[in-house]
Amino acid sequence: MKPPPGFHFHEDVHLLVWKPSGDVTEAVVNRALSFLAEMEAVVGTPFNRFTDTSAQGPVELTFQYIFHVALYRRLSYSTRPPVKSGFFATDPKVARLVKIHALLTDHSPLRVALFEKPEEAALWLGVPITALEIPTSPLRPSPSPR
Repeated sequence: MKPPPGFHFHEDVHLLVWKPSGDVTEAVVNRALSFLAEMEAVVGTPFNRFTDTSAQGPVELTFQYIFHVALYRRLSYSTRPPVKSGFFATDPKVARLVKIHALLTDHSPLRVALFEKPEEAALWLGVPITALEIPTSPLRPSPSPR
């Protein structure tokens, strides 16, 4: 399964990384949730998640939407093994939304945490800092003009 732009699954450390760019809307988050559900079905074993919000544009999400997402994730993951979901956020609005998500998924198998530094997230997730990055594909040389 080919991940959509902004996603990468590090098989070696069992970590799904998402680095959204551009506006973050309900449609964008819905696509991310669909991909996450596909990954959970395909991979078959629990894996941790990391979301790096440092490159995203404006956030167009409401409290009500985050509330519904958090409850949906809590219910859909209720019988599964525990996983960690770390968020790196420097924008205060994003941080508030992540805190709401963490509060609503508390006491469930989803362990959600917010970090101000990626290094702290890597330590909590038990992965090297390089695992929080999305590899860039090497640039291909342009064909030479004839």
